[in-house]
Amino acid sequence: METVLVLGATSDIAIAIAKKFAAEKYNIQLAARKPAQLGALQSDIKIRYNVECTVHAFDALQFHSHSLFFEGLKPKPDITIAIFGIMDGEDDAFEDWNLIQRMIDTNYTGAVSILNIAAKYYIKRKSGNIIGISSVAGDRGRASKLIYGSSKAAFNAYLAGLRNKCFKENVHVMTVKPGFVYTRMTEGMPLPKLLTSTPAHVADVVYAGFVKKKNTVYVKWFWRFIMLIIKNIPEFQFKKMKL
Repeated sequence: METVLVLGATSDIAIAIAKKFAAEKYNIQLAARKPAQLGALQSDIKIRYNVECTVHAFDALQFHSHSLFFEGLKPKPDITIAIFGIMDGEDDAFEDWNLIQRMIDTNYTGAVSILNIAAKYYIKRKSGNIIGISSVAGDRGRASKLIYGSSKAAFNAYLAGLRNKCFKENVHVMTVKPGFVYTRMTEGMPLPKLLTSTPAHVADVVYAGFVKKKNTVYVKWFWRFIMLIIKNIPEFQFKKMKL
């Protein structure tokens, strides 16, 4: 049985993805900044799916601890999924460098740090899979998602470059762009029902994309075309729009 490492395992999407892979008979390694919150999920996965499930402490912002964290995993994961991320209020972040730095370091720098380590391990053994949960917000810079969107744009570019670098080494890298999802992070937001997914649906799409070795996956297919339209709006017009 292969092993899946879920980084940021306390989020709603992470929980759904962990359960989906467990249902497909993968052993699960749950990693999060507050591992004490994962006990119930660990027990549920072990009992419900009859697979191994372990819990590990991982902090995306503690870059210098990432090598030691990965080396301590027994066994090493065959699939590494980076799901962690934060989206602070854009107006507050614009006024507060500490919030900006936290968003950038969580959504981009921390992800690059740990995925580089995983990628080097997979390249050395000539097999492995990396999945990065990013966002459609990274497809074009917008005033309403200035910092969050730019951090996800950087993450998208990193995953694309890593995919290119790893391809000849038999290591696959997949980018996932969920769009709107009903989670604790989006609770209270007036999300359009047609454009919004559930964590379970995200998990199903992630697993299907992984099996088919997709490069980039939009969880709801029409997001690809929505973002294509947005990306092709001329700049002179786009900067006048409230997006």
